[in-house]
Amino acid sequence: MTVLDLTAAEAISAMQRGKITVSFYIDALLKQIKAHKDLNAFICLDETHLRDAAHDLDLRRAAGEKCGRLFGLPMVVKDNIETSDFPTTGGSPGLKHHRPDRNAPLLQKLLGEGALVLGKANMHELAFGITSNNAAFSPVRNPYNSDMIAGGSSGGSAAAVAAHMAPFALGTDTGGSTRIPPALCGIVGYRPTMGRYGAEGVIPVSHTRDTLGTMARTVEDILLIDGIVRPDLLPAEETPLKSLTGIRLGISRRYFFQDLDLAVQTAAEHALDTLRALGAELVEVDIPNLAGLNDAVSLPICLTEAVQDMTDYLENTGISFDQMVEAIASPDVQGLYQNITAAPPCTSEDYHALLTHDRPALQDAYRRYFKEHQLDAMVFPTTKLPARPIGEDDEVQINGLKSPTFPSYIHNTDPSSNAGLPGISVPMAMTPTGLPLGLEFDGPEDSDRHLMRIAEVFFTEIGPLPTPPTIRKDLL
Repeated sequence: MTVLDLTAAEAISAMQRGKITVSFYIDALLKQIKAHKDLNAFICLDETHLRDAAHDLDLRRAAGEKCGRLFGLPMVVKDNIETSDFPTTGGSPGLKHHRPDRNAPLLQKLLGEGALVLGKANMHELAFGITSNNAAFSPVRNPYNSDMIAGGSSGGSAAAVAAHMAPFALGTDTGGSTRIPPALCGIVGYRPTMGRYGAEGVIPVSHTRDTLGTMARTVEDILLIDGIVRPDLLPAEETPLKSLTGIRLGISRRYFFQDLDLAVQTAAEHALDTLRALGAELVEVDIPNLAGLNDAVSLPICLTEAVQDMTDYLENTGISFDQMVEAIASPDVQGLYQNITAAPPCTSEDYHALLTHDRPALQDAYRRYFKEHQLDAMVFPTTKLPARPIGEDDEVQINGLKSPTFPSYIHNTDPSSNAGLPGISVPMAMTPTGLPLGLEFDGPEDSDRHLMRIAEVFFTEIGPLPTPPTIRKDLL
């Protein structure tokens, strides 16, 4: 085991106790980043600034200063999250000179506890896609097979953590972006209850759906960061679950288990058997009309809010909306913005109805599902299919049949995003061809900590997936 294998909790402990210095740890991670630059996980790195910050922390520790609960923790930060020491491009050329004068508040809280920004992560341009095939900064590549996508839109964040370039990453999630890339890259990804972390200081897609989220190689690290971000929401007493005895998990097969890739289907059924063996009671019951309820609000809300939210964000940047759109490099993203600008998806009356009737109807369906069946959570495969080759942006094949790429990948993560519910994706298996697969647990509103503890039991049983075979760990 090398320092590259350390989880966030282990790395913090080692640096706090003086077992390793922050500078030593940063140097090791930078070597790993350079060795695997072909993955295109990063948009921006500043080695001099990073080494100076690490050295400063080492000096403060040597002087006996208190350096925070995240002392020395290097974080990968998705490049649509505001940072004052780095540009915040959103993965788009039109924002390449955009340098905010402050850090996003949630990021600042972590920095205040002694964490460091390792670098800004590559992503699907402007967070409007799920492949991270970025035409401006090159596609993010999957550490398990560099010909495959890493998922999106937080692809660089997930790839960096999976490739042992960092123990932790901060991302954003609108419809699956902190769960889909972790599932395809074999790590843990968490989307909080809407409002728990917020989206202040984030280049927006949709204010109704956007939230910050986290990625790491263990559930323990997700719990650690959550406790620091929202200490006010921690239970008075909290102990890890030793088993899932007494836990009731909903299985909504009609929506979440239909038309799965065969490898995903096989792995998901094995995961359900594992959950039963851990003591969980699996309740096979569907959410009535989930597809219809979700389709009514998903893209209409997102696309309606996209133009105005982005226009508002750009107001004080010196960059106009039209300039930004003209500079978009990825054809799928430019085409989307051009289309919704030319023909807005909703009238103001329809948009009002979406927020006052259609979205509440979806939320109510989830509330009744959990309450009426006395469910702690529901469980399903995070994605219907594993990673596919880079370049299959329009269509993918599932069991030999063509299917549109975006809706295929976002299918299982989208409904709870629209309802504002928490979800956590954990590794569940590898395909016969060596690609990771994820299992997602979604819970009722504000059940985040309980949901994490349920996921932690499963993760502990399954264990981390094997390190990507292409990743060098002989650099020290």
